[in-house]
Amino acid sequence: MAPRGDDFPEPRMAALQLCSGEDVYERVILGALPGARVSVWVATANLKDLRVPAPIGTRARARGRYISIVEPLSELAARGVDVRILHAGTPSGPFRQSLASRQKSRVQLRMCPRVHMKLVIIDGRLLYLGSANFTGAGLGARGAKRRNFELGILTEDEHLLDGTQAHFDQIWQGSECAGCGLRAKCPKPIDLLSSRRRRG
Repeated sequence: MAPRGDDFPEPRMAALQLCSGEDVYERVILGALPGARVSVWVATANLKDLRVPAPIGTRARARGRYISIVEPLSELAARGVDVRILHAGTPSGPFRQSLASRQKSRVQLRMCPRVHMKLVIIDGRLLYLGSANFTGAGLGARGAKRRNFELGILTEDEHLLDGTQAHFDQIWQGSECAGCGLRAKCPKPIDLLSSRRRRG
């Protein structure tokens, strides 16, 4: 069962940094994500084909071109990084196309219509938690006149990371499905998906 409000320890001080605008895109997506060694966990209500600069040293980079976030995520997954995306609705068409073009991608997606939290956790050491969906307008990849007005926090606080990861993993494993009032209407209950994979 996922942690509830009364399950958390007493209030305590934690080091946090407020972020807005392009902060998350620059610090998390462009800064920390490429160096991930263990895991990249994402939770989002909306999932779109976020664009990032082409890799350094490529002709595409020299020409100022951008590529789908699916490419670096797939490369991380191919190196053994645990890449999970927990999302609420059907990913955008461009995202699905980018994922389909990487036929052997090991990026894992699971859909839960009740997911509304927005977070990115890298290697269990850096947490973005805020209002931004995993989209260009949300995370600040677009220009100042086209991005959403979002706020969030960045932290390396181990207690916040532990609690957030535990909650994410409970949903990911399907532990919340049995008691969900929307399960009968859910197109792909996660607990059924998880049990099939265990049997397979």
